[in-house]
Amino acid sequence: MQQPELLPHLFRHEYRKIVAVLCKTVGIQHIETAEDLVSDVFLQATETWKQNGLPENPTAWLYAVAKNKARDFLRRENIFLQKIKPEVKQSSPLAEEIEIDLSAQNISDSQLQMMFAVCHPAISSESQIGLALNVLCGFGVDEIADAFLSNRETIYKRLARAKEKLKSEKVRIEVPLPAEIELRLANVLTTLYLLFSEGYYSTSQNKTLRNELCVEAMRLCFMLTQYEQTNSPQANALLALMCYHASRFDARIDAAGDAILYEDQDESLWNQELIQQGNYFMNRSASGQQLTKYHIEAGIAFWHTHKADTPEKWESILLLYNQLLQIEYSPVAALNRTYALAKANGNKAAIREAEKLKLNDNHLYFALLATLYEEENPTKAQKHWKQAYALAKTETEKRNIAKRIV
Repeated sequence: MQQPELLPHLFRHEYRKIVAVLCKTVGIQHIETAEDLVSDVFLQATETWKQNGLPENPTAWLYAVAKNKARDFLRRENIFLQKIKPEVKQSSPLAEEIEIDLSAQNISDSQLQMMFAVCHPAISSESQIGLALNVLCGFGVDEIADAFLSNRETIYKRLARAKEKLKSEKVRIEVPLPAEIELRLANVLTTLYLLFSEGYYSTSQNKTLRNELCVEAMRLCFMLTQYEQTNSPQANALLALMCYHASRFDARIDAAGDAILYEDQDESLWNQELIQQGNYFMNRSASGQQLTKYHIEAGIAFWHTHKADTPEKWESILLLYNQLLQIEYSPVAALNRTYALAKANGNKAAIREAEKLKLNDNHLYFALLATLYEEENPTKAQKHWKQAYALAKTETEKRNIAKRIV
């Protein structure tokens, strides 16, 4: 890999690792300093490598420069003597002797601990996703703004407020105590679920970015399954759900960026390796007594990796949606359950259930009604397609619906 391609690649994969370790070393109150130090490392790499060529081991070069910059900062600001020394209770060490541990194990540990810090209950859910993208995944403000279909200034302010909250709450970079781990882990899983959803369901036209959001959510969730304290059935179920969904990623969008309906997808484009990984993590999630929404949604996604329209498939999906709505009701789940009802019991039964929902401000509701009425009452179906078109918020959605209006 040549320098122009290598540096962005290294920035994406190494920036987040070094920031996590430095934050763990100097404390969350210095998160901006840690980010600045690592940004300086990559700036220095750009200048030095352009002049002298690539080093033999670029990653090791980055780590060495990061260590030196961190030591210089600690010595200059006297943070070690004032803040760190009393905690580690060492006898008169000098700042130069601080070990900035960038071993693979400490990087992994630091990222796991940073995950819990970023997903602290004091931070709003929306800000947690932004912080996760920024601090844990190495995404810049512009990329996050694109992912959220927002503007740079809004995202910058949101991240700044969240980082200030981390400092004011004196959030520690550590895995919570056993008594707290279940509640805190639930918060982390929610953030990763939402992060994956931002990529999978986003209306952004940047397919590469959307794919990377999903990959990063899966990476972080996989990390949870590799630690005894966090390797819960829920974490495995969420990772199974992500694998099943991600397996159909390439089949969901056409060349123009428009969504391809499930029944029209090219099954040959489904990633069978990811489906097998989903099965593996689904089996691992089967321990314990708690049935969570992640287990149920993973079960629904599992059945969607079977393309054939069999009675067993849609009856199973319908049963799972019934369970999901009992655990956590949502309009989207109710709509999806109605579609499964149509597949299992016919359109007339589904129409009766759908019309009870009365989601009159939701274009997907009218699109579902239109689909259900196409055989029963084509005129009524067209009326619903036009209502769906009027409520659709994006050009992509409008294009898809317009294809059904005659």
